[in-house]
Amino acid sequence: MRNVMNFFYNQKVAPYVFVLPFVLTFLIFFIYPVLTTIQMSFQEILPGMVTNVGFKNYERLLGDRIFRTAITNSVLYTFWTLALLIPLPLAFACMLNSRSMVGRGFFRATLFLPVVTSVVVAGTIFRLMFGEVDGSLMNTIRAFFGLGPIKWLKVRQTGFVAMVLMALWRWTGVNMLYYLSGLKGIPPEMYESAEIDGANVWQKFWHISVPLVKPTIIYVLTISIYGGLAMFTESYMLWAGNSSPKNIGLTIVGYLYRQGWEQNRMGYASAVGLVLLAVAMAINLGQLRITGVLGKEGD
Repeated sequence: MRNVMNFFYNQKVAPYVFVLPFVLTFLIFFIYPVLTTIQMSFQEILPGMVTNVGFKNYERLLGDRIFRTAITNSVLYTFWTLALLIPLPLAFACMLNSRSMVGRGFFRATLFLPVVTSVVVAGTIFRLMFGEVDGSLMNTIRAFFGLGPIKWLKVRQTGFVAMVLMALWRWTGVNMLYYLSGLKGIPPEMYESAEIDGANVWQKFWHISVPLVKPTIIYVLTISIYGGLAMFTESYMLWAGNSSPKNIGLTIVGYLYRQGWEQNRMGYASAVGLVLLAVAMAINLGQLRITGVLGKEGD
């Protein structure tokens, strides 16, 4: 027993013992599933029968109109959520970080409350808000301005507005807290010095807050890209299922779910999943390169 303890306390062995749980978790829950998915993407999998089909699944993807619709929906959804969920939470965080802000604790709790709300509950509430009956919230607002009711979730443009607004409502508080943690690390003396030099609020925000909170912005951007491309549950709950009119709410993950679980085409669904992984990695690596996290060789 003593020899075993001495082995684990050895300075050369101990670091490997500490990292072993992470390595095992990474291999079992990431590398192994990815390798298995790659293998399955070249197969046709039916109950009790597995057939190697080569690149047939990928060839089918190239001509799949619904798959292209799902890709387009996911990319557009990601774009609009990034356009809102990067700057707005940062602006809220700067306001809540100001010492002159009244009721900071109340507004922090209010903005964070949607995060702890179940996506099932949130999706149901938004489905009722954007309902097509006269008494739904959005149609009531239209009636106030003398406009007639519309079928929000049966039209592509208004359906997309509902999805983006739901994302904005749910995730603004999370991103705001990330930004607040970054802003707390900025010494107050920097703002005081800028005020002495005559800097206004916008100049302090643009020349002090944004540059010093850049690592947090990059982190929020990275997780928001992943969250946008991986969105599924929100759309599923908003349309009470994975079948929206003319696939206006179908995302790439929703299409993967449809092919793999609803239609029992696990091989084809594996190919869809790998395309999603490739798209997410390409976009994130691109933005990390643009933001300077991944530098050029020789820099």
